[in-house]
Amino acid sequence: MAEREFGRGGPRVPVIGQGTWGIDAGPRDQAVAALRAGLDAGLTHIDTAEMYGGAEAIVGEAIAGRRDAVFLVSKVVPDHATRAGVVKACEASLGRLGTDRLDCYLLHWPGRHPLAETIAGFEDLKAAGKILAWGVSNCDVAELDEALKIAGPGVIACNQVLYHLGQRAIEHAVIPWCRANGVAVVGYSPFGSGSFPRPATTGGRVLAKVAARHRTTPYAVALAFLTRLEGVFTIPKTARADRAVENAAGAALVLDRDDLMAIDAAFPRGTQPRSLPML
Repeated sequence: MAEREFGRGGPRVPVIGQGTWGIDAGPRDQAVAALRAGLDAGLTHIDTAEMYGGAEAIVGEAIAGRRDAVFLVSKVVPDHATRAGVVKACEASLGRLGTDRLDCYLLHWPGRHPLAETIAGFEDLKAAGKILAWGVSNCDVAELDEALKIAGPGVIACNQVLYHLGQRAIEHAVIPWCRANGVAVVGYSPFGSGSFPRPATTGGRVLAKVAARHRTTPYAVALAFLTRLEGVFTIPKTARADRAVENAAGAALVLDRDDLMAIDAAFPRGTQPRSLPML
């Protein structure tokens, strides 16, 4: 399983992890089994959030007895992101997850509360040992600049952002900023939230051709492409154990120059948007 440093001086983490947005929509036992299958396959980075309904409790059940092997991330909603609110929200998440700590805690997206308050709450949690690192999500360069000014260099662990073959906006400015400042980039919804290229489309045919060459799946090819850049991670979500194992294959797949050029041509990144896309 390919790993990278998660933030400047941070632990080494698998480039492919497991997302949990919507994982509580189906049978709980299947969701737990999928997460455990992913862990068995090396997908030890699990991302969740207080906003994800019952997902935190499902994750807690899945990681019971193996917490030390998991890089666990959750997120606070902006409405809770005052200094005291961050601490209260984190403690509630820890209770649902059945753990005493998070490896990383994120602000889910920029909100109305001053970022300095949120960061102060994160630092309080770090001092108490309840989180080991903190980061942000859905932040563009302007918000990242603000966070860096408040926190100082080498403190922000990651920025979690939308990133899939059809939405490569972060390649223009966000990824370069994060690379320059030692901030990990975690791409969410790598399969496009239901818009993964269909086999009959031009892009679908390109992915199928590359997959056939490597004896793998188009999904693994997509994950390998999205994690081709240093410092970038991705967190596909699935409630199927067999799909979790298939996702893990993307971390071992090395795409050659021809593969990368073909995929890049089929899914051009386009021009830089005026605002950062998010879900």
